[in-house]
Amino acid sequence: MRKLLLPSIIIVAALLLVIRIFYLQVINDTFKLKSDNNAIKIKYDYPERGYIYDRNGKLLVANQASYDIMVIPRELKNIDTLEFCQLLNITKEDFIKTMAKAKVYSPRLPSVFLPQLNKSEFAAFQEKIRKFEGFYFQKRSLRDYEVDFGANVFGFITQVNEKLIAKNPYYNSGDLIGRQGVEESYEEVLRGIKGVKYFQKDKYNREIGSYKDGKYDTIAVQGEDINLTLDAELQKYGQQLMINKRGGIVAIEPKTGEILALVTAPSYDPSILVGRQRSKNYTLLYYDSIAKPLYDRGLLAEYPPGSPFKILTGLIGLQEQVVDEQTSFMCHHGFSYARGRFMKCHGFGPHNLHNGIYNSCNTYFANVYLRTIAKYTKPSYAVDVWSNHVKSFGLGDYMGYDLPTGKKGNIPTSKTYKKIYPNGGWRGTTIISNSIGQGEVLMTPIQLANMMATVANEGYYYTPHIIKKIKGASIDKKFTEKHVTTIDKKYFKPMISGLFDVYNVGTASSLRVEGIDIAGKTGTAENYTKIGGKRVKLQDHSIFVAFAPKDNPKIAIAILVENGGFGAAIAGPIASLMIEKYLRKKITRTDLETRVLNISLKDRYAILGGMKEADAIESTPQDSTVKKKVQKIDIAIDSTQEN
Repeated sequence: MRKLLLPSIIIVAALLLVIRIFYLQVINDTFKLKSDNNAIKIKYDYPERGYIYDRNGKLLVANQASYDIMVIPRELKNIDTLEFCQLLNITKEDFIKTMAKAKVYSPRLPSVFLPQLNKSEFAAFQEKIRKFEGFYFQKRSLRDYEVDFGANVFGFITQVNEKLIAKNPYYNSGDLIGRQGVEESYEEVLRGIKGVKYFQKDKYNREIGSYKDGKYDTIAVQGEDINLTLDAELQKYGQQLMINKRGGIVAIEPKTGEILALVTAPSYDPSILVGRQRSKNYTLLYYDSIAKPLYDRGLLAEYPPGSPFKILTGLIGLQEQVVDEQTSFMCHHGFSYARGRFMKCHGFGPHNLHNGIYNSCNTYFANVYLRTIAKYTKPSYAVDVWSNHVKSFGLGDYMGYDLPTGKKGNIPTSKTYKKIYPNGGWRGTTIISNSIGQGEVLMTPIQLANMMATVANEGYYYTPHIIKKIKGASIDKKFTEKHVTTIDKKYFKPMISGLFDVYNVGTASSLRVEGIDIAGKTGTAENYTKIGGKRVKLQDHSIFVAFAPKDNPKIAIAILVENGGFGAAIAGPIASLMIEKYLRKKITRTDLETRVLNISLKDRYAILGGMKEADAIESTPQDSTVKKKVQKIDIAIDSTQEN
């Protein structure tokens, strides 16, 4: 019996192997399709990408026909290279270089020789393509933008690179893929499914018919259409208001977290990244290191939030019960602290929570912050308590929205100050700048907008998102999950009352819109940089946050204009105009509109961008040459408003 065991095992194993080989080679021949089979030619049918609409059903992005010239290097016969190059308006050097690259990719597989021909170019070449064996057309669809705004939201499509092809078997040479914006975030939804057809070839490399009578052929499936949360008219208007300025505007619907507008400035017309000029235009945008039009300031730019952060300072003080609504502090146009600390303030007299907010009193909020830190024995523990409250508003971390780029901002903790002060010795007065949104605090405009949406909702928010509807599918459940802050709901009422009076009797009283109750906060964030190893002060950033109507809010908004000066000078008017545009679909404050549209900061940016160490705006001297130049720029800014 033992003598038969080993031969039996060998015979059984051999039979199983023979059966498996017979199955793969005779019965199931799908593996032939996956190999570089010389007898089978594969043709792809590329689907149209899904259309993109705004929240109201307005078509934003459609498709247009395009044609790539493909080449299979080993199938090239004797062609007239000179005629070929003249027909396509390329040089012989380009021909040689592109052909060499195609051979490296694969001599037997097709690769793109010349992408994205338009209809006229296609028609001219089609007449003579029979003379150029080894070349053929591949029809694709390119984006056709129905609007000239929203480039940062849409993103663009471009050819896949070899690294991605190796990583993802779905893509082949010449395939298109979404980059940036919703094109990248929702690539798998928008791209659709490629159709595939297999053809049998004879020994002369001629097609002799469909392989297996089309048994394995598939048809192309168009990508799914999507609706964005964006309001197209509001987005367009926001970009108009930001012409000749730099910064970002983010508007959110508080009750849902839907992004109504996501403006970055400067921007560009999305249509310039379509067609054969795409690469050239992208290169120009990419290397514009001054304006940075590809840099989405609404999502990526981290700024000190300035006075709008006082909202959180006040709420945390109420929650920690170190102050109440009646607690007041005396302001004498400034307040002295231990170790010679001095914080400037433009207020005067006693300030409590209510008038502290609408007068933007530094003294009041500095004292609230000091009491919060002093409540606990250890400053390190106190800072972490404060930090946790702030982070419950979605700050200091990636927000989880459905766009592929973003920054965390910064909310300091005890670890932050242990690194800065390794020998200890720091206390509340050391980090007092946090109380007014300076110091180590950094936020992006979308975080500022979400903070205001949270205040509007009296203590909760939904993760901001740009997708409203996907045809045939549902959106991610995380966008319908409520996030509740650590601040009790009862403390938001008095804060909102103070924010409402910012527009009535406070720092934004000149920005009221008749018939719309707006709650808001001005902000002027100090702006420093390093030049030649020295810390120098540049023109302040103009910041404004708001929501409206005060009761049952429908829009929360944050505006930041780089180097724009006082919060009520530029950012404030933009906020009022954007709110009225969204709620009424028209503008009654035409005086504000004219003023904003006529403001250009191009000269200011030119001066600041060209600064050298010798003429930098120093933080202490008041007679800097560059500072005088900046002040002389003729712009329509009302510099009488406070921060």
